[in-house]
Amino acid sequence: MSRRQFIEANGATCKNWAWSWSFINEKDRIVIFGAWDANTTGNVSLILSHDWRTNQKGRKLAGYDESREHIRLIEEVGYTLQTFPMKYARADESDELSAAKIDGFTPEMSRKTLLKIGANWYASDDGLGEQTPDEAGAGDALFEGAVNRVQMNSFERNPKARAKCLEHHGYNCIVCDLSLEKIYGKIGRHFIHVHHVVPLSKIKKEYQIDPVKDLVPVCPNCHAIIHRAQPALTIDQLKLHLSTVRE
Repeated sequence: MSRRQFIEANGATCKNWAWSWSFINEKDRIVIFGAWDANTTGNVSLILSHDWRTNQKGRKLAGYDESREHIRLIEEVGYTLQTFPMKYARADESDELSAAKIDGFTPEMSRKTLLKIGANWYASDDGLGEQTPDEAGAGDALFEGAVNRVQMNSFERNPKARAKCLEHHGYNCIVCDLSLEKIYGKIGRHFIHVHHVVPLSKIKKEYQIDPVKDLVPVCPNCHAIIHRAQPALTIDQLKLHLSTVRE
């Protein structure tokens, strides 16, 4: 069964089968998105981002406006959201800027809840996923990312880089400004996670790190939320989300 046959079997259609990202069943008031494996963590999938209006080469992407309208129908009109899993690949594996390509899909539809964080929209099961963030642990240009082979690849953390980060930024969370020492007293003094602005798992090689620009202190709660979506939320996205929640 092709993707088109699967979508049509679920009563949905789209503007263009070559470039549409989402599909609509007007009769049953259902919007369908494919959920890329590369954008899925646990029970949450990034299905649309404001950043997807253009590709990395600056070209406007034809599917964005249609999908944004489908998001509006879910948010404002009450359409149901459903997703199905898709496997991500690049059209040209040698070019990191090449277009995405569907390398396969699973013909299984799941009903989801729409969640908006900043300028991103996620399909979830009434909450974010269960992923635990990597924490910079307790190894003069400073290098990070050398791979240790255990059961799976893990990435070495450099304690000197961590120390220089905290020397510059301090021990308050850069997102919510929480001080664990103020809450827990001496036992919380100098306890904070250090977050890699660009995750080491994405870099996959040893690189020279700038402890001030590449690392930031975050409390365990904010660090967990950052990594409960895929791709991980940015610091600015979570700050913006917090500001809207607190209003």
